Amino acid sequence: MSYVQSIERAREETIGREGVSAAALDAMLAKAEDALAVVRSWHADGTLPLLRLPEDTAEVTALGPVVARLQHADDIVFLGTGGSALGGQTVAQLADHAVPGVAPFREGARVHFMDNLDPLTFASFLEHLPLVTARFVAISKSGGTGETLMQTIAVLDALKRAGLESRIPELVFGLSEPAKPGKKNGLRTLLESYGVTMLDHHTGVGGRFSVLTNVGLLPAAALGLDALAIRAGAKEVMDTVLSGVPAAQVAPALGAALALALAEERGKTIAVVMAYADRLAMFTKWYVQLWAESLGKQGHGTTPVGALGPVDQHSQLQLYLDGPKDKFFTVITTKVAGKGPKLDAGLAALAGEPDFAGRTIGDLVAAQGRATADTLAKNGLPTRTIHVERLDERALGALLMHFMLETIIAAQILGIDAFDQPAVEEGKILAKKYLAESA
Repeated sequence: MSYVQSIERAREETIGREGVSAAALDAMLAKAEDALAVVRSWHADGTLPLLRLPEDTAEVTALGPVVARLQHADDIVFLGTGGSALGGQTVAQLADHAVPGVAPFREGARVHFMDNLDPLTFASFLEHLPLVTARFVAISKSGGTGETLMQTIAVLDALKRAGLESRIPELVFGLSEPAKPGKKNGLRTLLESYGVTMLDHHTGVGGRFSVLTNVGLLPAAALGLDALAIRAGAKEVMDTVLSGVPAAQVAPALGAALALALAEERGKTIAVVMAYADRLAMFTKWYVQLWAESLGKQGHGTTPVGALGPVDQHSQLQLYLDGPKDKFFTVITTKVAGKGPKLDAGLAALAGEPDFAGRTIGDLVAAQGRATADTLAKNGLPTRTIHVERLDERALGALLMHFMLETIIAAQILGIDAFDQPAVEEGKILAKKYLAESA
């Protein structure tokens, strides 16, 4: 397996009364067994297509011609919000996208995810972007996402005003559900009217679960990452689920049972995921949407919080250690010991830190990740650890599948639908109503 999960620091017998009791965990694992049975049945009969994605290579291979056309660009712009953008950004960080300090120096096209709708930002972006050498990919499963439609219309208008209307089929791509009789798809209608190449969004996989589809794998492949390896990592996790072993031996099922047992028994209503790697920063944001939008229904759910180590030790750890005892922690570490610049002994002594001599920056980060998990546990705060030996496409695919399955299993235990978002839809409808009224 590409990662190792440990819940020892979350147990009552390890950290005291704030940890989960054996009885509560066993009771929740019994419910997880039933949830696993449902997940396995969904895989067997194809009810949930997400579960079979790791086995499929054809969709990944089909991305080749579009990727080849994108690679002629100086700038690749992805238009889409929420799940249509977070998955792609999460994977793209493996190729140094949005990694502080190094992103400007990565080879290949500049990549932009315009995932938030801000009028000043988007106007300035279009003003400065070299349109003639840019490529645009507009992503919306339904084709009716207001933010994506507005951005796409603005891009098409900018291309027309720049005298590039005839090149729109070359410069713009779309990704949305296939057309359905009687169902409106504004994005597809808009782009097909210009002869734009359209990729089909998987009809059975919703936005926040779409990272293993072309929604996440197109950006990955465009940045030179191995999309097949991402799916191979996801398959590792699915293989464990399908092996028939007990829930306690299935990492996502154990994680779901632990999170829910801690919430029910100990009032741990906030779930903090703290990753010790710059290239997992977007992963924590992806997790926040996944957990919040899937489980926050009918009075259920816990509040997810993303954190990045070591930086958030300086901004959040004080609260975690000395604030309300309402949190469950997941600390994700990678094998970084021995990596990075090695510190000069003379300079270390001059700085008053002789123990830094001959050590690498990776040595300190590894120590900090371990120290944070131990400190949380020593203060009686339930902490799960997930360790990744090598953070690559395969490992990220495994982490993505783990947390999607953990979320789905948790939803099954709670008796809610992980795949809808009724409260969000209400807000979308009102926003469009208010926009129309303001005309």
